Amino acid sequence: MSDIVNGLGRTTAYGALGVVLLILGIVLVDILTPGKLGRQIWQERNRNASILLSSALLGIGGIVFTAIWTTYDDFAKGLLSTAAFGLLGLVLMAVAFLVVDLVTPGKLGATLVDPEPHPAVWVTASCNLAVAAIVSASIA
Repeated sequence: MSDIVNGLGRTTAYGALGVVLLILGIVLVDILTPGKLGRQIWQERNRNASILLSSALLGIGGIVFTAIWTTYDDFAKGLLSTAAFGLLGLVLMAVAFLVVDLVTPGKLGATLVDPEPHPAVWVTASCNLAVAAIVSASIA
């Protein structure tokens, strides 16, 4: 019975950490793009913004999953490493966004929240997932 209680405690801690990292991902995408992201997605039904945010959330989720899956036996060390890799993933995704913004015409953030569909959103979404895959692979 204590194994179940212990497992529930660990799951709650990792789950809470994962939710915090996802929230930070939402905040980061909101900072990198003009306007309020929530309004653009839920009220204006902006597909570009939703694809961009979805890719960031999937990327962070993949990093957190890998960090937990390959975690240390020591619970505190595992939780700390999951937080560290999750934060690193967020930073690297932001850096990749800024690099793509530098090498492409116009302001990437404004392009990605334009109401008209734009192929740049797929490039940026792919970049988010590629960065997450690289971070995830480096964990193992």
